[in-house]
Amino acid sequence: MLRPAKQALAQKAHQENPRNALHYIGFDVHKKTISFCIKTAAGEIVEEGSVPAQREVLRRWASARPQTWRGAMEATLFSGWIYDTLKPYSEQLEMAHPAKMKAISAGKKKSDTIDARTIADLVRCNLLPACYVAPPRIRELRRLLRYRSLVVSEAVRMKNKMAGLLMETGALYVKEKLHRKKYFASLLEELEEVPQSVMDLLRLSRGALEMFESTQKRLVRELLADPELAERVERLMTIPAVGEITALTWALEVGDPHRFRSSSDAMSYCGLTTALKSSAGKQQRGPISKQRNRWLQTTLIEAAKLAPRWNPQLAALHARELQRGHRNRATLAAARKLVAYLLAVDKSGQPFQVRAPLEVPTQKAA
Repeated sequence: MLRPAKQALAQKAHQENPRNALHYIGFDVHKKTISFCIKTAAGEIVEEGSVPAQREVLRRWASARPQTWRGAMEATLFSGWIYDTLKPYSEQLEMAHPAKMKAISAGKKKSDTIDARTIADLVRCNLLPACYVAPPRIRELRRLLRYRSLVVSEAVRMKNKMAGLLMETGALYVKEKLHRKKYFASLLEELEEVPQSVMDLLRLSRGALEMFESTQKRLVRELLADPELAERVERLMTIPAVGEITALTWALEVGDPHRFRSSSDAMSYCGLTTALKSSAGKQQRGPISKQRNRWLQTTLIEAAKLAPRWNPQLAALHARELQRGHRNRATLAAARKLVAYLLAVDKSGQPFQVRAPLEVPTQKAA
């Protein structure tokens, strides 16, 4: 809080200069508390402090603001619900990109108060590295999809554990049939010289695997129950080699496709481009950048590995790149082309169509 004398001077400045009527607020959010700093357009601190991270307290605090305000906060794990709570009370509320904020606010001294002041200054000077914030409904569905990824990874771990238990005891089994229900039941009856503890663990693992598989199927059904999302997924699946999960991942992780000006921007967001360092006329390319949407990157790479089987255009691209380099390079090229297809279909709102090559007229010999 400001001292009474300084607060009186700040109020006097508001009356003398109408430009100071708009306040700029920086929020440094944490799990239990939220530090804030309110500044005028001239950079004078009107008020600063902290409030508990509770919805009702935030609503009372925001509704008590006497001036119209614009604010910003850094994107964190718990910034979503804070953003949704404060958004109706602000003229403009933005979320800052955490990676870019680290470069801007680096300094010897760091505290919640200093961070809030820095964010307020960035908003006031229109220098905030804002990032895209998806609508609440998209974020809710995205949470279900990401939870499905967790369930699938746990199911894979359970499959590997079952195979490991059989190998530890020297049991013979057919790898391709191990996780089929009937084969697994008959295998347990035929096992010999296998400790009872291993048999119990195999049954327990099989039960957990079935639970994981039913859970992931239920999550997909809940996602496709949304009419708007189901229509979008159906349109994306008109692209050969794009399946249900690839389409769901693209739709929910991208959100609004029109936020990408070009396919190159979308490829960079998906983590399919290399890092670039340029200085003094020299350019140096590095490995694929770590600044990416890892959910999209994983899904698109896996889809690109199978895409040549179903898409003739991607098959030709994969074969051409395979001759020029190694297999990973060809897979990456197919993934980039897949992004271009997805973005074009999503932006146009039309099903996928293969464009015929333009015919170049030939001149007849005289």
